[in-house]
Amino acid sequence: MRRVIILGSTGSIGVQALDVIAANRERFEVVGLTAGSNAEALAEQARRFGVSQTALGADDSVRLVESVQADVVLNGITGSVGLGPTLAALRSGVSLALANKESLIVGGSLVTDAAAPGQIVPVDSEHSAIAQALASGTRAEVRRLVLTASGGPFRGRTREELASVTPAEALAHPTWDMGLVVTTNSSTLVNKGLEVIEAHLLFDVPFDDIEVTVHPQSIVHSMVEFVDGSTIAQASPPDMRLPISLGLDWPHRVPGVGVPLDWTTAQQWTFEPLDSVAFPAVELAKRVGRAGSTYPAVFNAANEQAVQAFHAGAIGYLDILDVVERVVDEHEPREMSLEGVLEAERAARESADRLIARR
Repeated sequence: MRRVIILGSTGSIGVQALDVIAANRERFEVVGLTAGSNAEALAEQARRFGVSQTALGADDSVRLVESVQADVVLNGITGSVGLGPTLAALRSGVSLALANKESLIVGGSLVTDAAAPGQIVPVDSEHSAIAQALASGTRAEVRRLVLTASGGPFRGRTREELASVTPAEALAHPTWDMGLVVTTNSSTLVNKGLEVIEAHLLFDVPFDDIEVTVHPQSIVHSMVEFVDGSTIAQASPPDMRLPISLGLDWPHRVPGVGVPLDWTTAQQWTFEPLDSVAFPAVELAKRVGRAGSTYPAVFNAANEQAVQAFHAGAIGYLDILDVVERVVDEHEPREMSLEGVLEAERAARESADRLIARR
């Protein structure tokens, strides 16, 4: 029986994690729940699962992690506000099932230095796929990691054609429903850029050895290429319950959590190169990742401001990446500490807002 704390329990990841746990009560016990602001939904979840320890907000999430004994903490919080809870979970020594990619990306060495070997278990479907594929060989045998991207709703469009994209169109993702910011990030490929940085930090693979390929069917979730020419891929229908279940009970698999592929019907999987002219976010993210320090925090914060401004009608679709790149170019690195990261984020948001106001 694994004792589980779920941070961000009322969000998409948290709700699906509770679905997995509800179907496997003999395997998991929920001992803590936190949410950002939805107190009513949090209270209903606590009643349903018999949980006495709950909290609202990131600061209270940290206190709950520090005070409640658990085996695994699932961080499903959205945004860099999840950094404090991530560090608290690592300090507590529990297994960290990490869906909150932003905390790893903005925290960088703060997070990786705090983590024991194997303590962080990725929940993003792409990184879960890589973790599974890496079981096929040793680290020294890895040639490169290949992250798959659906291509989002605008796959195949030129940069010129993207200029007129509306907020409603940016939220019409063909496969996933992930909320306003993440769904928009998937359309701009910023989300894939963040995942490249995440893969570098999780698996200690150089950026030159991390590639992105467009796979619109979203069946192959990522691949590992080995030095002998073999490529190991993890394939399954797009359902986050599978990587969530692995995060909760790594390295063990939870029977029946996902529906397998149907090999009795004809199907076709396609792969195509990423158009880095129309979608420059991945290359910008690699540049930011190589720079390290507080640059990834600035990249993420400026993007969040620009996405909100786009949906408010203040800027156009192509302006999102233009704003982000300008903020990154103007950034002067801060000290790599929690305070330094938070200060870099604050400055980046202010810089982004100034640029947005001029457009």
